Amino acid sequence: MTPSQPVILGEMPALSKQYVNAAATAARRRILGTHTGTTLPLCSHEVRGVKAGAGNLTAYQHLVGETASDILPAGFIHALAFPLAMSVMNRDDFPLPLLGMIHLENHVVQSAPVRFTDVVDIRAWAENLRGHRSGTQLDLVAEVRGAGEDMIRWRGVSSYLAKGVFLPGIDKPSAPSTPVDFTAPDPTALWRLGVDTGRAYAAVSGDFNPIHLSVLSAKALGMRRSIAHGMYLASRALADVGAAKGETFSWQLAFEAPVFLPAQVALDISTGQGSDGGWRRSDYVGWNPKSGRKHFSGTVAAL
Repeated sequence: MTPSQPVILGEMPALSKQYVNAAATAARRRILGTHTGTTLPLCSHEVRGVKAGAGNLTAYQHLVGETASDILPAGFIHALAFPLAMSVMNRDDFPLPLLGMIHLENHVVQSAPVRFTDVVDIRAWAENLRGHRSGTQLDLVAEVRGAGEDMIRWRGVSSYLAKGVFLPGIDKPSAPSTPVDFTAPDPTALWRLGVDTGRAYAAVSGDFNPIHLSVLSAKALGMRRSIAHGMYLASRALADVGAAKGETFSWQLAFEAPVFLPAQVALDISTGQGSDGGWRRSDYVGWNPKSGRKHFSGTVAAL
C-alpha cells in the first residue's frame, strides 16, 4: 500500500551524493550509538517530469545486449527509478543501514511500454519490514507512470536484507528453508565478464557502489574482490530472452551468490509455449561453470 504522505522532490537524487551521505550517517550512528528506530518511514518520495537520456539508453542497450529500440528496457527503468528508491533508504528515520544492504530478489510488472521520448512520474517507498534468518529485510517499491497519468506502466518491488541487523519486536523465522539442490543444465550461453564490468554498468546506471568498482574499494567494504551488479546480470539475461516477451510482461528474479570479477557465467534459458503455440514464459538460471554454484535465476512471463 502506498504511504499517504508524499514527499515531492524537485529532481532525481544523485546516487554519488547518497553514498557519501550513507557513509556519513553510518559513522554518526557509530559515534552517537545504535539507531533505535524500528518502523519504516510513513511517506513516499516522488519526482515528476523525468525523462531518460537517449545517449544513456543507447549505452545501456549496447552493454547488456538489448536490441536498439526507443522503448526503455525493464532493467533500464529500474536503473532510472533506483536513485529515488535509494533516497528513501537514505532518510534519517530509515531504521536500517543503507551500506551493506544485500539485494535478494525483484518482482517487476511491465504493464505498458515507456519510450525514451516519454516524460514520466516516479514514486518510491519502503514497506513490509520483516525478519530474516540472517537479519532484517524489507521491500522497496517503485512505480512509473506517464506524466499526469493514473495508470502504472512499470512497477518494481526489490527485496533487500540488512545482514546481521536484528530489530527489536521483529520476529526471526524459526528455521531456514531447506535449499533446493541445483544441477547445472547444458548452457545456452557463456558470458565472459571482465574486471571492469562493474564500472561499465555504473557508467550507464549511475550506481557507483564501491563493492562493484575495484578490488581495493570492494575490500574496504569486506569483499575479497569487486562483484558484478545483480541488476546487470538480470538485465542481460532479460535481453537474452529476446523480443518474444513483447512489450508487456512480468519479470521475477532472485540472487543467490555474488559474481566476483573477472568471471565466467553460464546461462540456460528454457521457453514454454501457450496452448496457441505462442510464447508463454521463459525461465533462466545463471551459474559458475567451474564450481557449479548458482548465482541467480528468474522467470519472464506473459501478462
